[in-house]
Amino acid sequence: MSIRNISSVDYVAGQVQQYGLAFVMVASYFGSGSVFIASQAGVMHGYTLLWAVVGAALLGFMAQDMSARLGIHGEPLMIFVREKLGRPGATAIAVFLSIGCIAWTLGLVAAVGAGVSFLLGGAIGWQPIAVVTTFAAIGVGLLNYDTVENVMIGMMLSLMVIYVIVALPSGANPGDIAVGFVPTMDTFGALAMAAGLLGTTALWPNFFLESILVHQKGWTEQSDLPDAREDLAIGYAVGGVTTIAILIAAAALLRPMGFTQLETFITPGEALVEVLGVWAMVLFVGGVIAAAFNSIIPIMWAPAYMVPQAAGVDVQKGDRLFKIVFASLTGVGVLSPMISRILDLSVVDMVILFPMYNGIFGLPVAAVLLFWAVNDRETMGEYRNSLKLNVVNASLVLLAIVLAALSMQDFLDLITGGGF
Repeated sequence: MSIRNISSVDYVAGQVQQYGLAFVMVASYFGSGSVFIASQAGVMHGYTLLWAVVGAALLGFMAQDMSARLGIHGEPLMIFVREKLGRPGATAIAVFLSIGCIAWTLGLVAAVGAGVSFLLGGAIGWQPIAVVTTFAAIGVGLLNYDTVENVMIGMMLSLMVIYVIVALPSGANPGDIAVGFVPTMDTFGALAMAAGLLGTTALWPNFFLESILVHQKGWTEQSDLPDAREDLAIGYAVGGVTTIAILIAAAALLRPMGFTQLETFITPGEALVEVLGVWAMVLFVGGVIAAAFNSIIPIMWAPAYMVPQAAGVDVQKGDRLFKIVFASLTGVGVLSPMISRILDLSVVDMVILFPMYNGIFGLPVAAVLLFWAVNDRETMGEYRNSLKLNVVNASLVLLAIVLAALSMQDFLDLITGGGF
């Protein structure tokens, strides 16, 4: 290897070491839920909700910025909650939020199972594959942080390339796309889906993780904040572009073909095959598998930190207690087939509805706690929110609460009525 090549490798390695945390955060939100919520949004509402994708990415960035500042200048979010509300109150919140993480995992392992089952020609049902996926996620999640981060960087960049390649030949009208980036009256008929997009993008587990993991990158001073923000900007740009590409492909290809909803797990892929060829199906399903598996790990890291912290134990990733909580809660994923049967939900229903649940119930709680923390003088000192930041940050809290209130009934009707 030449000196020039060695220098290039060293440079890339240095960039990965300096940045990369946002890819872990974005990988957690960009799972099968994002793929299917974006596809469903495109099928049901055309380009109407493109503005919501951009808005959700900006709100996600904003929330992560608050969390990063809290970690740099204060303390991890759940430790703040414990200090303010005491162990019983913090534990109740941690358990309530952890239920949402488990629900996510149930949908994610089902998505991986369905994807692999399809690629195997149906020789094995999705249910046993989901069980195996659960144990695989536990194994990967227990690897050291740097290894997981590198995997997430590679997977997220690959996913963006995959879905942009699928979207480019879709024949979407640029004028119609441009209109979709502006909210219209049609938006009021798509609030539940907008809540789903927000809930799967401004991912509340990341509010807790970012405040912990900034120290993993060595970001401990005010001077490190620009690096943290640049990291977040890169990560959310990748996630946002990928989500937009999926929505455009669904709106341009599936909607004109008469689809009004995603009838099966592979409906988007089937439509893509008719227009673009078999390669599009392989890319779509492969992307779903990668996205779903990616998400399980950081999402389930959150309760593995939160529950011990709420109880008064400040764990690190390699600690025995962290490993036990992570493995135990992630292990509930083996029940995914049973939950599907009991609630009469398809795989698609689970990967859309469970992130929607988190957007409606988990996000408002976490957003209020985060907003409280960055405004607390005792915790943040001179770095607490300014009036300008409060005006901007309050938009996340208000939007989360309003969307939750407006879309809760639709969600309850779907979850109790057997899905879409």
